[in-house]
Amino acid sequence: MTLTARLFVGGLRDVGRRRWLLAYLLFYAVLTDTLFRFGGDGPRAVVSLTNVVLGLVPLVGLLFGTMYVYQSREFIEMMLAQPVDRRSLFVGLYGGVAVPLAGSFMLGVGLPFFWNDGFADGGRAIALVVVSGAALSVVFTGLGFLIALRFEDRASGLGVAIVSWLAATVLYDGLVLLSVTLLQEYPIEHPLIGAMLINPVDLARVLLLLQLDMGALAGYTGAVFERFFGTAQGSVWSGAALAAWAIVPFLAGMRRFAARDF
Repeated sequence: MTLTARLFVGGLRDVGRRRWLLAYLLFYAVLTDTLFRFGGDGPRAVVSLTNVVLGLVPLVGLLFGTMYVYQSREFIEMMLAQPVDRRSLFVGLYGGVAVPLAGSFMLGVGLPFFWNDGFADGGRAIALVVVSGAALSVVFTGLGFLIALRFEDRASGLGVAIVSWLAATVLYDGLVLLSVTLLQEYPIEHPLIGAMLINPVDLARVLLLLQLDMGALAGYTGAVFERFFGTAQGSVWSGAALAAWAIVPFLAGMRRFAARDF
């Protein structure tokens, strides 16, 4: 077994032993089951679940990714004292965090729909929620790692992580809405689409709303999104944007990890 694989398995065991991960899974399981039982059929439960997922998943990914690096500093220093490849060490550490987070979310949301036969009513929408949440877990875990490697002080790193979450989930939406209002007399279709592609949270939100046929509720902007994201080309661009958001922070973190003096 290679070093990366051993570290990956070790990270899975380490994270898996933490009770909060089980609590994270149970939270989504209870929430999803409750929404399904009291909120109606599958699509209605998905609508109610979407806002929780888009707000909580990035926050957990950022905070846990950041804290894991700070808490593992002694282990990292011990490993780097051995003749090990830094990139392999980083891949093992990152995989041991991102995979359990994404897996816990997928199980917590997917299992209640499965045992309540929710996939029969809105299988594609539910699958998109599960995939989007897992993708956001990977994206923001990578960003958390990058932040922790960039800021040596723990308080500074956590502060930047929280500000990054607020910027991605709250402030960015406000700026986009303000821009649409102020520039509504100008052709802003392409900049608006670009604004969605460069924020993974907004991109996931748009894809979910369109899948639930709620794009019309957004008026002009909804029509713009449906014309683009509802096509095969838009699906390709969406997938490429999410992949880029997963890959770029990972590669940037690996580069920072390889160059940093612990």
